[in-house]
Amino acid sequence: MKKISLWLLFLFCLNSTKAQQFWKIDSLGSSITWQVRAGEAHFDHIEMAGKQLATVLRYGVNKEGTFKLNKSLVWPMLRTIPNNTHGNVIRRFDWNPLDAVTVNGNSIREQVKTVTLNGTMEVISEILLGRNASLSLKRTYFPSVDSPSLVEIYEFTNTGKDMVNLEIPEIHSVLSTDPNQGVEGAYTIHLQTWNSGYVALAPGKTYMFPASISACKSSEKEQRIDGLVEMAKRKELVAGWMNNLVLETPEPILNEMFAFSKIRACESIYETKSGPMHGPGGEAYYAAIWANDQAEYVDPYFPFVGYPYGNESALNSFRLFSKYMNDEGKPMPSSIIAEGLDHFGVAGDRGDGAMVAYGAARYALARGNKEEAEELWPLVEWCLEFCRQKLNDRGVVTSDSDELENRFPAGKANLCTSSLYYDALVSAAYLAEDLGKGSAIVKKYREQAAQMEKNIDSYFAATVEGFDTYAYYEGNDILRSWICIPLVMGIDKRASGTVEALFSPRLWTENGLLTQAGTNTFWDRSTLYALRGVFTVGEIEKALTFLKRYSVARLLGGHVPYAVEAWPEGNQRHLSAESGLYGRIFTEGMFGIRPTGLHSFSLNPRLPKDWDHMAFRKIKAFGADFDIVVERVKGETIRVKVEKGGKTILNKKVKSGTTILCKL
Repeated sequence: MKKISLWLLFLFCLNSTKAQQFWKIDSLGSSITWQVRAGEAHFDHIEMAGKQLATVLRYGVNKEGTFKLNKSLVWPMLRTIPNNTHGNVIRRFDWNPLDAVTVNGNSIREQVKTVTLNGTMEVISEILLGRNASLSLKRTYFPSVDSPSLVEIYEFTNTGKDMVNLEIPEIHSVLSTDPNQGVEGAYTIHLQTWNSGYVALAPGKTYMFPASISACKSSEKEQRIDGLVEMAKRKELVAGWMNNLVLETPEPILNEMFAFSKIRACESIYETKSGPMHGPGGEAYYAAIWANDQAEYVDPYFPFVGYPYGNESALNSFRLFSKYMNDEGKPMPSSIIAEGLDHFGVAGDRGDGAMVAYGAARYALARGNKEEAEELWPLVEWCLEFCRQKLNDRGVVTSDSDELENRFPAGKANLCTSSLYYDALVSAAYLAEDLGKGSAIVKKYREQAAQMEKNIDSYFAATVEGFDTYAYYEGNDILRSWICIPLVMGIDKRASGTVEALFSPRLWTENGLLTQAGTNTFWDRSTLYALRGVFTVGEIEKALTFLKRYSVARLLGGHVPYAVEAWPEGNQRHLSAESGLYGRIFTEGMFGIRPTGLHSFSLNPRLPKDWDHMAFRKIKAFGADFDIVVERVKGETIRVKVEKGGKTILNKKVKSGTTILCKL
């Protein structure tokens, strides 16, 4: 009765409180807009990235209707001393090219009308002029796709009846960094405007001038920026992400949040000396990879999106980790930093071997490329053997810490590491079978996985705060968010009590799961794992209720439009791999896709009771391009179709909750 009453109370609170929403989904999709009301003030921050630069734009509108922007820029390949995890050139600028622009001889007075996010940031304002004069201004901000530049485009449109006179300054400011602080000496930063001069703007006409902030090594030449070309390249790139792995559900907020998550997951890849390296971001983590963020979270997702550069970065990350295989039993490094030239581990062995084995095996299967899979097989084998040698006398994997790196206690053996090891064994068996590694290896991994599932239950199963769930480590008596991990891996023996615990007021808040009950700390990654896991074990309606609430907050609330890292640490930075985890709620949770071979998978679609259909279009995994369509027939009966190349290769009518095998 206690759990039921708590659940009912929480549902009442869930339905009676709503976070403030500033944004609305645009009719064309893949875009959200804030319609600024007179006197309304609001400020936020968003991260965007290209191959050579990342930027965090701290933006907002004050009560007077003026747009405010602070630009933080990171150049990951301009390395600083010491050349460590954070050794990139980072600068923050309040530089506003409009400060020196005059309109009819006066400085600009504006009233912001809209702010739009669509892979760029677009701000439309009305410039306040006389009775017959009317002028609109559109600002657009975005990172260059492949040059180390933040690009800004300013478009004035004369919407009145009188001529408007513009004076646009020619600006080219050059900054030189301290040569003693650069790995390659001094770096040069350029702040520049283009298309300057006097403009007589006739009614109905538009004039555009671009600006940029760029940086380069002293030995390199500054690149000339063509704003329109750069904007076309950025929009083409974003459109490519939008046109693959397209989610269709009756819930526009889920469709839109999913679409946005692809932008953040895919854009944060940097062209380093060691090849493309996906980086978390957050003004802290660039030109570096982690066993959790990259190997575990986002790398297995890239094959589904079909972004070639993403797949290249994933393969490259595993190649970099492979360099640290050894015969001495030393653990994998937690991170490989400084463009791949060094490594770092702040908290000893975090279970990184399990993270890498899990990610590499799942990536190899989903990628569907036999040559790549053969290349990654030795890494998978080495990591699994490392984990096996770390088993304690009760058969679970020991480690010095977990991915939270001692921010919270993890004991000598934690639930997360052993669960990742379990799933890696399952995937390795499928991979070994497809690669022809022999029945003995396949059998060994399947037996080890079955035993690990039993060991997880016998070691971690516990009643915690009245819930039949898991202790995160031996002796743990406070609810932890990572009790969701077995659910993600399909271990459902304690699903009921675990789901109740996750969605109880002890753990769930307006911002998702608390890391530990009784604290105010949350990390989105555990919330995203939990939502995926709850779908996986068939608690569809509960999962959907909380997924929708989470998505509304992140897409349309006060801090948008992506999943975040944590609070209070990092001030809810838009770290990129979390957006990959959001996508996996749908691919692996709601649609139940589980790789079973290089060209095969099982699926167990979880169609909510009020939905009549859902679909994924243009899935690029398993070496194919295909769609999955799920339709309700009647009651619990659904029809599942897989379509490839205009042909239906699977068409089954099954009861909801049925697992189906599909070979492409």
